This record gives sequence, structure tokens and C-alpha cells, in this order.
Amino acid sequence: MSDDRKSRKPGEPETTGHEWDGIQEYNNPLPRWWLWIFYATIVWGIGYTIAYPAWPGIKQATPGLLGYSSRAEVAEEIAEAEGRLGGTNERLASVELTEVIEDPELRTYATQAGAAVFRTWCAQCHGSGAAGVQAAGYPNLLDDAWLWGGSIEDITYTVRHGIRNEDDPDARWSQMPAYGTDGILSEEEIHQVVNHVMTLSGGTPQDAEAAEAGAEIFEIQCAACHGADGGGDPMQGAPALNDAIWLYGGDYDTLIETVTYSRFGIMPPWGNRLEEHQIRAVSAYVHQLGGGEASPE
Repeated sequence: MSDDRKSRKPGEPETTGHEWDGIQEYNNPLPRWWLWIFYATIVWGIGYTIAYPAWPGIKQATPGLLGYSSRAEVAEEIAEAEGRLGGTNERLASVELTEVIEDPELRTYATQAGAAVFRTWCAQCHGSGAAGVQAAGYPNLLDDAWLWGGSIEDITYTVRHGIRNEDDPDARWSQMPAYGTDGILSEEEIHQVVNHVMTLSGGTPQDAEAAEAGAEIFEIQCAACHGADGGGDPMQGAPALNDAIWLYGGDYDTLIETVTYSRFGIMPPWGNRLEEHQIRAVSAYVHQLGGGEASPE
């Protein structure tokens, strides 16, 4: 370093002694203003960890001298919001279901609140856009085909009690026979009735001759639930087969699987998880998605 000082010209800064390809590293000090700001941030950081929760412990972080809690802040905001909406929620939970749809102000609130409930609890199965997942048997809620009825009363009952679950004795319940594994129909008969079902919705069967033979099998085995024309029966949860809307898919292989092994989709009851106003709100939201049916007179 002494040699460096001797070789330096007057006015040149001191170097660190590092040199590479003739390039020397100057030993310029940091600006004093920058150092003071740096020291201030250290002091501020230490003060912050003392005043606010910061250092992790075995069970919880240090509480801080100010006693601040983000959880408490969120809880306070939620309580404030519930206080503002308490009257509306009470009304939503107590009026006739038809009034939820007929009252413009209440309907607007219910659909907006119901959208939030749907995204939290229902989107996992029905999709964020409510289009369902056909491969898994989660129905599309954007169309006007309703498996158990599409009035606000029907939808609310379905949401509250669910479908084919063991948690609610009032759950909707239906069971399609497994025509193949139960030995009710032979493989050839299943082939025939599936081809007939494909014609009900205007589709093209794989085997037209088999479709004609399948008409008689359908009348004997299937018409009692699905109707002679395949129009379905919401009272039994039997889907319509004469439209192009399929719960699991309407291609030949999928229909063969459905008739052979049956389907048994389960929907949990939400009556034990959601409050009454939330059940009604999400029902109103679903009702307007697919152009819900009018309530029976």
C-alpha cells in the first residue's frame, strides 16, 4: 500500500491494492449521507421487531410492545362488514324464496353474495365458471337442464341436503341399476339400448339395426324413469336423454360404461356448513346462471 501511495499522482484516490489487466480498484469511501441512511434503517428495523410481532417462537411469534395482530385486524373488519350487512342477511334468510328472486334489490345482493360463496365452496367441483367437469360427472350449471328441478326451491333443497350422501337423511337419492354387472342385460342388449339412446338426442348410432332392437329394451327397462321419449323425470333425478346434454358424456363407449356399471355421483350437504343466508344466496346465484325455472304455482 505504501508503494501505491508513492506511485499515485496528487489528487488521485487511494486504491485497495487489487489490480487486474492494469485496472486498479479505488478505495473511495461511501457517501456520508448513504451511510447515515443505512444506519437509520438498522435502528428502524430493530425498533420494528420490538414494537410489532417479528421473532418466531416455539408456539407463536413475539407479540410486540404495541400488541398489533393482523388476525385481530381482519376479524374486526369482518365483524364490521357483518354488522353493516346483518339486516340484509336476516331478511335474505327469512323471506319466502320466491321473494329473493322477485325483489330486484334482494336478488342483486343475493347473486353477488352467492357468487362469493360459490367461488369458495362450489368451484372446486363445478369449476370457477360453473361449466362443470363432464368426465367426473359434475354437472354444468350454465344450461337450463336441471337434474332435480331448477326452481329456486328445488335448487335450495339440493344445496342444503346434497345428493346421495350419508350425512343428511333428507339428501336427494336415486340409483340407476348396473345393467351389466347386475346381470339384468346381456352385452348385446346393452349394445342395442345404447344405440337407441344415441338416437333419442338426434345422434347417429353406431349400429342402426341394433338401435331399432334397443327401442323395445328401453321401453321395458328405462322408460319408467327416463320417460318413453327420454325426457327424464326430475322427481326421480332421472336425466333427460333426448337432448345433447350429458352428465358423463354421450359417446358410445361412455354410454356403454354408464349402462353396464351405473353411476353414483355424490354431492355433500351444505346445510351443516353454510348459514341460511349463504345457502339462499348461492342458490339464487346458481338459479340465474342457467336461466332457472319458475317456481310452481
